[in-house]
Parts: sequence; C-alpha cells; structure tokens
Amino acid sequence: MHEAYLRRLPADLRSVPLPRRASTWWRHGDTDVHVERIGDPSARRRAVLLHGAGGHAAAMWPFAALAARRGIHVVVPDLPGYGRTRVPGPGAVRYPDWVALACDLLRAEREAHDGPLLLVGASLGGMVAYDAGTRTGAADALLVTCLPDPRDPLMRRHLTRFPRLSGAARPALRVLAGPLADVAVPVRWLTNMRAIGNDPELVDLVVRDERGGGGRVPLGFLRSFLDSAPAVEPEDATAPRVVLAHPACDRWTPTAMSLRFFDRIAAPKELVLLEGAGHFPVEAPGVHQLVDAIDRACA
Repeated sequence: MHEAYLRRLPADLRSVPLPRRASTWWRHGDTDVHVERIGDPSARRRAVLLHGAGGHAAAMWPFAALAARRGIHVVVPDLPGYGRTRVPGPGAVRYPDWVALACDLLRAEREAHDGPLLLVGASLGGMVAYDAGTRTGAADALLVTCLPDPRDPLMRRHLTRFPRLSGAARPALRVLAGPLADVAVPVRWLTNMRAIGNDPELVDLVVRDERGGGGRVPLGFLRSFLDSAPAVEPEDATAPRVVLAHPACDRWTPTAMSLRFFDRIAAPKELVLLEGAGHFPVEAPGVHQLVDAIDRACA
C-alpha cells in the first residue's frame, strides 16, 4: 500500500531514491504496536507522526518520506484499530487509548533522542497530538493539519455522514455504548469518508483500504471521542509552539472549524494554509508547503 499512496503525490515529489523504511514493534500494555521508522535513525532531528481516522503508517508514508529527505528521522505508529497493530480485543479500543499511547511513545522518543523533537498530527491525529504534546511537554514543537474539538457542534456537523443528525450523535452513541459498545461498523457508515480528499483516486484508495478507511471502528470508540476533552484547555496551553498547517480546500474539516480551537491557544503559534490541498493534502502547491512547514517546525 505504501507505493499506492506515494503515487498520489505530484511527480516531482516521487523521485528516487526513497529513504530507508524499517518496520518495528513496540509493546504498549497488552498491545503490539506496529511502528515504522523512516530515514536515518541517527539524524539530529526527529518527528513522531500520528495518523487520523482511516489512516495508518502506509498512508502516512508519502509525508514521512518527504520529511526524511529533509534530514528528519520520522516515527509513525499504527494507532490501535488501524494498520498492523495487534490488540487483544479490537472492539474495546477507545479514544483515550490513542492519547495514552501517543503520550508514552512521545516520552520514549524524548528519552532516546536529545535533539529537536517534533510531534505531527494529521486529521483526528491533530487533536491526539495536541493532547499528548501539552500533557507531556516532551515535544519541542507541534504541527497539526486539523484541530477537531469534539465538543464543538460545528465539528460534529462536519464529522458525521449525516449533518442534520449531528446534534443527536452523542446521546445516540451513549445509548449504544452499553451492549453494543464493542460492535465495530464500517468507518464510512458514520463519517463523511468521501470528503477525506479532493483527488477521486485517492479517495477510492482510502475507502478500499481495509487497514484504514475501509476498515471498521467500534461504536464505543466514536462515543469516547465525542465525550472527550483535552487535559489542557487551549487558554492554558503555553507550550509547545503550535503550527496549524491546514489544507485550504478541505471539504471535510474546513479551516474555520480548526481555527475555533487554534485561536484560543496561548502558546506561540503559526497558521499555514496549504494552497489547493484537500483534507488528505496531496495536491501542489499545498503538499510542498506542508513539507516546508514540517522542516521549519523541526529546527
């Protein structure tokens, strides 16, 4: 799948040689987490890259490869429920599990690396990254493509496949959280997965990918996300520095939605609009601007 996602980039960004890619495993509690490490492990700079709903390490390969070509060693975990990560009870995966894993992985990378450490979050991974970065203080900077605050009614309207029913999403999922919480349903049944990109071939790739957007998610995971809140409210977040590199032509989570949270962050921050790019930003010049922003943020 790595090559299939890579082919969606502009031709000038697909040039060889590609960086080294190593598939590794990391034990977190009772979960065997698949972690890809891209680029030179002895590089002075390092980044942890978190995918969102419908993503996994192979889907993040194009961006990890581009960052590695700038001299950054990139660490990409498959968050539980996606990719190759093995969990004993897939139906029991909840959103706080993602946050706890991200916090512990970030701490581990900080202990192993004394140079610049950047935490990157794509899509839903943006809020996971915000929470992990502000909870641990282990990252020197944070770069996200989206900040979906689940408490925001605007976010819920854009997240769901049925915007008119978004107001009922939380109470409905609370009811289902009893005996049906561990039931996994296709991601596309509940979310507007067709809006994940503006490139039709990319969208088809994502929704067919059984390890990603074509997979299933427990109802309890969705409920736990909608009921979640960051440990550090944005007004109290004085570190790390935050870069919001938001796709300017995002049909799923428009920039205005992320700005409602971003504008409240007290830490030093920067907004970068990725020109011509959709939610999954593979279009030029936006994807070039994303790589430049990662390079600057990981200085």
